[in-house]
Amino acid sequence: MGSDTSWLTIFMVFSSLLSTISGASDSHDPDALDALFHSFANQTLAKHHTGTLNKVPLPSNFSSIEVSAVRLRSGSLWRRGANLSFVQIPPRVRTLPYVKRLAIVYDNMGNLSSKFYQVPGFSLVSPVIGFNVYDYSNLTTLSDERITLSIVSEPISIHFPYVDAEDKNVTELKCVRFGAGGSVEFENMTERNVCVTGKSGHFSVVTSSMAEEKRRIWKWWVMGFVAGIIGLVLLIVAGVIICGMRRRMKIKTMEKESDKAVALDTFWVGGDKMPSASMTRTQPVLEHDYVP
Repeated sequence: MGSDTSWLTIFMVFSSLLSTISGASDSHDPDALDALFHSFANQTLAKHHTGTLNKVPLPSNFSSIEVSAVRLRSGSLWRRGANLSFVQIPPRVRTLPYVKRLAIVYDNMGNLSSKFYQVPGFSLVSPVIGFNVYDYSNLTTLSDERITLSIVSEPISIHFPYVDAEDKNVTELKCVRFGAGGSVEFENMTERNVCVTGKSGHFSVVTSSMAEEKRRIWKWWVMGFVAGIIGLVLLIVAGVIICGMRRRMKIKTMEKESDKAVALDTFWVGGDKMPSASMTRTQPVLEHDYVP
């Protein structure tokens, strides 16, 4: 009966998410998505050993999302921490409340990030990466209860290797944490591609939409200026080439006309060379024979 209920929950959540993805671009339901990950992780963890990070298979519609799950003992988490792909949990971390066993569900939203997570006035420049911690004291079923982590020494670090902001200064980027109920928390980014936190949740890197728009306009202006300079240079080069071609054509025409003309003899007058006709074309003839 419990298994049937679990699959019914998955079906209902999956149907809701399909309508979300196929609907408007601004519609999103991250809580329903977390419930889907929880359900599939529950099925996966029952088949694997403690301490191993296992990939959670998802329906083909969510193939671009990476989900993994691992179950741990609290003592192991305290001594060794946990490595969840792009999420690094350091040693000396406690769970609140204390549980003997726990499970961590990790997800990388990939190119579906903006479908479920949005920040008004900001643009996502990285995928949304998140993790949730659940009680797993009952080795047969993953509890719905989320557990809070208590950091004693170093904070948890989230690495974003795919930040689409290589041309931006670190000060222009913000770390954002998406909490329960749609809450959003901002933190300054002190190191490129890395955000730190002491809580579970979902995280991303954002930049101001206004700054992004100004940057885009500035790029268009620079590109337009460069294109204008290149166009002007090409126009000048084309003009010089055309003028040269016309001049050569004019010289060729003159040479052809010169070849068709009658060649004149020349003679020297002082120090100058002057043309001279070698013969008279028309002999003079008197109009009348009568000479008075």
